[in-house]
Amino acid sequence: MTDTAAPGPHPGDDVRADERRRMVDEQLVARGIRDARVLAAMRIVPRHAFVNADLAEFAYADRALPSAEGQTISQPWIVARMLELAALPQAGRVLEVGTGTGYQTALLARLVAHVVSVERLEGLAQTARARLDALGVVNVTVCVGDGSVGWQEFAPYARVLAAAAAPHVPKALLDQLEEGGVLVVPVGGTQSQRLEAWRREGGRFLVERHGECRFVPLIGHDAWRDVPRQQ
Repeated sequence: MTDTAAPGPHPGDDVRADERRRMVDEQLVARGIRDARVLAAMRIVPRHAFVNADLAEFAYADRALPSAEGQTISQPWIVARMLELAALPQAGRVLEVGTGTGYQTALLARLVAHVVSVERLEGLAQTARARLDALGVVNVTVCVGDGSVGWQEFAPYARVLAAAAAPHVPKALLDQLEEGGVLVVPVGGTQSQRLEAWRREGGRFLVERHGECRFVPLIGHDAWRDVPRQQ
């Protein structure tokens, strides 16, 4: 586990600042994202720093991109949508399930006090740590483990965001929410899921469903036990 203040502009990334602004204006604002803090973070955090060098020219395209070990970096709009649905509190502690490339982690680091991010694959975790370190991100703890059971050490969390899809809502992720906390998670099958926001209120959970999405599967004790066969 590694602790890595919010990221400043990436050294030398001004060459893509215009691409980031167009991404925000044409892909996010034009499609209904309104959270000013989320939009500001996505204008600053350099997505191209989180993709393979040979894909940097596509970093601000309106699509997911492949990353290491069969994973992906999500489409900018769905990242913004999840962050907006979470209604992130500036002083809160957030659990991220699925560090992946570290892009969403870096965005979260600009928006909340502390991020605990759990990644199943050691190689991805190491690469994400290096990228976050290069950006000067220090308010993130990257852990290697089974994200489907959360990370009890730092619980409870003001928000939990799952960047991988589960066949059902993992119980531990709900249990580790503080009162008033929100879990944003894609739930469904291997090809398509629905994006759900669960809020803990007075000892019960209220759910809102926000349309279809597609994520890589969440592998773990309370999710897919192995990479599911495509159907």
